[in-house]
Amino acid sequence: MNLLLIGVLLALIAVAYQIGLSKSRKLAGKGNNTANLHSRPGYYGALVALWCGIPALLILLVWNIVEPNILRHVVLSNVPANIAATLDQAGVEVLIDRVQDIASGFGVSDQAAAYELAAAQQLSKIESISAFAKLAVVICAALIGLVWAKKRVSQQYRARNQVEKTINVALALCSGVAILTTIGIVMSMFSEAMRFFHFVSPLDFFLGTEWNPGFSTSGNAEGSYGLLPLLWGTLMVSGIALLVAVPVGLMIAIYLAEYASSGFRSWAKPTIEVLAGIPTIVYGVFALMVIGPFFKMLGAAVGLEINATSALTAGFVMGIMIIPFVSSLSDDIITQVPRALRDGSLGLGATKSETIRQVVLPAALPGIIGAFLLAASRAIGETMIVVLAAGNSPLLHVNPLEAISTVTITIVNQLTGDTDFASPQALVAFALGLTLFVITLGLNIVALYIVRKYREQYE
Repeated sequence: MNLLLIGVLLALIAVAYQIGLSKSRKLAGKGNNTANLHSRPGYYGALVALWCGIPALLILLVWNIVEPNILRHVVLSNVPANIAATLDQAGVEVLIDRVQDIASGFGVSDQAAAYELAAAQQLSKIESISAFAKLAVVICAALIGLVWAKKRVSQQYRARNQVEKTINVALALCSGVAILTTIGIVMSMFSEAMRFFHFVSPLDFFLGTEWNPGFSTSGNAEGSYGLLPLLWGTLMVSGIALLVAVPVGLMIAIYLAEYASSGFRSWAKPTIEVLAGIPTIVYGVFALMVIGPFFKMLGAAVGLEINATSALTAGFVMGIMIIPFVSSLSDDIITQVPRALRDGSLGLGATKSETIRQVVLPAALPGIIGAFLLAASRAIGETMIVVLAAGNSPLLHVNPLEAISTVTITIVNQLTGDTDFASPQALVAFALGLTLFVITLGLNIVALYIVRKYREQYE
């Protein structure tokens, strides 16, 4: 019913737009002289469509929010008081589900009680009445809004102002949803992290050098919860990834922006960007089955012991994965450098390579730094590659040829399996997630500072 109603409502909105557009054109007179109107005809059509759609959609939204509670009350009101008194919250939910299944025609596996059948009959009747009433009320609201808005259309009516104000409100609401979602995620992680710090001291967590959580059924924090081995592993893998991605990505961007022909660029850039669309689990399998054994074989050939699952393996494959982020963003930034800067440098006798090195890259430096930091944030938060290719060795060492553990690996380990989410063994995952959030937030702040500092120099 809701889908049908939304379809009818969208059709009415389209009709309302055409009605408003047609009336505004009549007001414009012969030759469609829009100079006689305060706003262009499209704004009048949009205004009528908005007045037709927004009130009806709001009524539909409120109705769908309130209706389940009313239907729930209908079911409970048809249950005998002596039976309702014996039900706990779980029992009430089971009863409501059974009555809804009977009313919908699916039925239940066992014999339904007489009061369940009576409640299902009453529920079915109320649902039918509610469906027709909802259809009538929403359509009437849409038609009333259409007629009222059509009457307000006149030559001097400020339709553009009203439409733009509505659009501004809608954009603000969308921004608010994004902001509130971010705040909700942070607050949920923060509250659970604070519960973890009731079990483990923050000093022991942030400054501890040993990670060996003990799993117990008592809810107590047993073992060691030192963050430093995990944080060091994350930074080591991310550093290796950046050492691979930054030079390669930047050189690709310079070549595509300054040296490549338009024909080569037209297919080379999309081909490189395909790497960004490959699922990370594919990269993880590739690292585990190809790159890891290759590095191990290469190390044996030169007399080095390289584990197949190591920081080097995970970092190298992760670097390949984030090459498109660096190259694509850097290429877009380099191509936006004004042509006049290049022509001025070449006019003074500089070669093309000198122009790129001394003029183009300094001018594009803020955006390039932002691309690097974006790639760093992507590397720090990567999960599947390090889960499969880095190993799981939460030890504090500096050898990239050995297995390592990262923050994301540990989050996966702590939240998988039969875990009590009220225990410190699971709550620590939220503390680790909050730590990652703070790190990426710090990278974004640094990027913003660098961009602002150097942008003032070149503007």
